[in-house]
Amino acid sequence: MRRHVLLCLLLGVLSATTLGALVPVDGAAQVIKSGPPTCPGVALTFDLCPVRKGSGYDQPLMDYLIKHRIPATFFMSGKWMTKHEPEVDHLLRLGFFEVGTHGEVHAHLPMHDADEQRTEILGPVKLLQEHYARKATLFRPPYGEYNDLTVAVVNMLGLRFIQWNIESGDPDPTLSSEQILSGVATRAKPGSIIVFHANGKGKQTRQVIEQLISDILPRKGLQPMTVSELLNCKPRAHD
Repeated sequence: MRRHVLLCLLLGVLSATTLGALVPVDGAAQVIKSGPPTCPGVALTFDLCPVRKGSGYDQPLMDYLIKHRIPATFFMSGKWMTKHEPEVDHLLRLGFFEVGTHGEVHAHLPMHDADEQRTEILGPVKLLQEHYARKATLFRPPYGEYNDLTVAVVNMLGLRFIQWNIESGDPDPTLSSEQILSGVATRAKPGSIIVFHANGKGKQTRQVIEQLISDILPRKGLQPMTVSELLNCKPRAHD
């Protein structure tokens, strides 16, 4: 029965894609890559994927964000959450942060069938609900990979599908902080959603964020927001 429902949803998404029906901003099945271009803000987002080495938590970065109360959105995988319960609990208590989910084990979703994708997506959603009494509303696919079936499953689960339009590249060990900052600064504009990492993979991430907050965003007349704040943002008032 469940397979039949998912198949029907997938066929609906395929038809909608053909007809261009996924374009409306409020469409539940839309893959969201940016916010309103009239909004004077950008969403700083941080993926919390499982890691094989290291603590899996960028403490200096988090200390900076918390000290300066920088609005940010964190996409947490289920596997990461089970190894970082104190950190998850702390993040959820801070009102200027919001939390989304990032799959259970950081799987390549397009390589899996409907049931497997549903299991991967639903894992951290259930964990947030059952262990932390928090309803998840935002989802980002591992590696940014998805297919029409992924969109159908996310739609069925009632989640908002959040991607990005600026990839910082912060996990790349060959990139300096100056190179990362230059790439982000050049592309940052009203409504941008920028992806970083807070699991220790981004060795330069804190330095980049500090420069963004103290220099780049103010010069561009932009302010950091959570994803939800960005999507609900009011247009900039005209003089």
